[in-house]
Amino acid sequence: METVKEQEPTSLHQRILADISERILSGEWAPGHRIPFEHELTEEYGCSRMTVNKALSELAKAGLIERRRRSGSFVRRPQSQAAVLEIHDIKAEVQALGLPYRYELLSRHKRKSTAVDRDLLELSEPGPVLALRSRHFAGQRPFCLEERLISLVAVPEAASEPFDIDAPGPWLIGHVPWSAAEHRIRATAAEHEVAEALGIEPGTPCLVVERRTWSAEHPVTHVRFTYPADSHSLVARFTPSQGR
Repeated sequence: METVKEQEPTSLHQRILADISERILSGEWAPGHRIPFEHELTEEYGCSRMTVNKALSELAKAGLIERRRRSGSFVRRPQSQAAVLEIHDIKAEVQALGLPYRYELLSRHKRKSTAVDRDLLELSEPGPVLALRSRHFAGQRPFCLEERLISLVAVPEAASEPFDIDAPGPWLIGHVPWSAAEHRIRATAAEHEVAEALGIEPGTPCLVVERRTWSAEHPVTHVRFTYPADSHSLVARFTPSQGR
C-alpha cells in the first residue's frame, strides 16, 4: 500500500488530502468508516466538487480509502503481507502500513508443562513453561492475537520478564539465537474467545500462523498468531529449481 506524500497544504486540494490522511493514519477514522460524501466535503471546504473528487481519487490510489459506486468512500482495511519463511516483527509490520502500533498483554502464567504444552513445544519430558496471551493493535483495531509458550528450561531468564510493555517475540530474538524454525499455516473460523479478542464476529474467517523455534536442537517457543483473514496475507518468492 502506498502512502500519501506529506506536503504543505498550500491549496484546498492539498488541505483536504492532508486532513483526511491524518484522520485515517492516526486511527481517528477506523477501517470501514464512511468518508463524508463529496457534496458534504464541498460545503465543508467551500470548494468545487472537482477539487474534492481529485483528493478522494488520490487517497484511493494510495490505498487509504475505497470508493464504492452509489455508496460513497470508506476507509480501507489495510492488508499486511508477511514472508512465509521470515520471523518478522509485528510492530514493524504495522508501522509499515502507516498505522500506530500498540501491544497489550492479556495473560501471563508460569506453570508445569501440560501434555498439550509438551506436544506443542515437542518437549521430551515435563518442565516449566511460560504461557503468554497478548494482542497487537494497528490503530484502534486488533491486528492479531498472539498465544505463546516459552520453555523455561531453554530460556530460564524469561521467567522474570513481565512482558507487559514489550512483546515476547523481539525479546526472544534478542536473547536466544535460534537455529531452526518451523511454520504451519492454516485457515480457521474464529471461535468465541478468539473473536472477542480480535473484535470480530464468531465464525469470521481467520488466518493462523503457528511457529516453533529451536536453539541447538532445544525447543524454545511455540507461538500461534491469529489474524482476521481480510487484513493479512502471506508471500513467498521462489526461484526455478536447478534440476529443471
